[in-house]
Amino acid sequence: MIETDILVIGGSAGGILTATTAKRIYPDKRVVVVRKNKTVMVPCGIPYIFGTLYDTSKNRIHDEMVKSAGVELLIDEVISIDKDKKVAILKSGEEIKWDKLVLATGSLPVIPKWLPGHDLENVFPIIKDEEYLSNMLNKLNEINKVVIIGAGFIGVEFAEQLALAGKSVTLVEIAHKILWQAFDDEFASIAEEDLESHGVTLKLGTKVKAILGNGKVEEVEFETGERVKAEAVILSMGVTPNTELAKQLGLDLTRKGAIVVDEYMRTSAPDIFAVGDCALKRDIFTSRHVPILLASTAAMEAKIAAANLYGIKFIRENRGTVSAFSTKIFGKTYGVAGIIERFAKEDGFDYVIGRAASMDRHPGSLPGAKKIEVKLIFSRTSGVLIGAQVVGGDSVGEMINILSLAIQKGLTANELNTMQVATHPLVTASPVTYPINAAALDALVKICTKC
Repeated sequence: MIETDILVIGGSAGGILTATTAKRIYPDKRVVVVRKNKTVMVPCGIPYIFGTLYDTSKNRIHDEMVKSAGVELLIDEVISIDKDKKVAILKSGEEIKWDKLVLATGSLPVIPKWLPGHDLENVFPIIKDEEYLSNMLNKLNEINKVVIIGAGFIGVEFAEQLALAGKSVTLVEIAHKILWQAFDDEFASIAEEDLESHGVTLKLGTKVKAILGNGKVEEVEFETGERVKAEAVILSMGVTPNTELAKQLGLDLTRKGAIVVDEYMRTSAPDIFAVGDCALKRDIFTSRHVPILLASTAAMEAKIAAANLYGIKFIRENRGTVSAFSTKIFGKTYGVAGIIERFAKEDGFDYVIGRAASMDRHPGSLPGAKKIEVKLIFSRTSGVLIGAQVVGGDSVGEMINILSLAIQKGLTANELNTMQVATHPLVTASPVTYPINAAALDALVKICTKC
């Protein structure tokens, strides 16, 4: 029997960072990670295997990061856990006795077993396994017509990458817009225009009735009766928390299956923590359960759990999860944090919008300069920032991180208007028209007008 102080189950972003952080904070503790897969894929990098990297090995999170931190790694699978004896039983028959346990078991792709043809050859759910993805890459290299079902971030990124690879791509979404849960319509429309201008066919407000073929995919039929030819179908219909071990342990779960945790990532059982996709997320403003299943969120949770495994050492103000995302589609970067306007309206917020646009270099005639558009959402009475959306060049990625922090800290339109920024002609917008300041001022004028 192996005896360890800290056992982490799961070796992707959440598990890796929990283990390595715990080893730094508690250097005298033995930390063991058990993961099922021989290699770990960068989750958000998976679409780029198919149009940029063309090689799954270039999308790995390397084990050296874990081993160099002094963490022990076992390639095996935990099949059961005795929480009273604090013993985990592995598929190999080995047993591990632990003092603190962290579940970082991630998520599983939604596979629509109700959909006829979901099990045909060349129907690909997106599974985070290198061998599976390598086989998927080899098959997609040999075909031309691909239908993608689901136009969230992963579906849209797959569409872009396969189009860059020269494939004929049809992107199907049951909602009226792509990325509809992340962006307001005006931002989604920009992405739609770019996709269509690069040859991607969009089928919006469209439900798939069946995937057709004789053993192998040949067509996709919609509820309208229309059919499109397809040699492969990619299922990008979301994910669900992987909580089989949590169920065995009798941990409290939400109605949708996530593990209930407190602000320090503690579960309902003593000495058991959960981080990442398997753990509950609460919206920062409404405390509603939200499916924000991102590696960046997992990383934040991992650091919280690791720091507080042996008593609450780092008191934190946990106002909930900020929905912060970014993506890049045909040269434009999109970022979003907090509440979008559609959801603010549905939830009854009294809000005001601030908008601004500028070039991301100054002067705008500099090579590589791109237009940035910013939309900020503030509480009308308090002036507090509750949401942000940005589209433009590469600087958007870090700009949305600034705005995510601003939301977490409750900054106001006045504070963002007067925020000091470091600018340079070759790397940022002009200090005279810096878009965050300008959008905040636009909102501040509207707030003051109503005073």
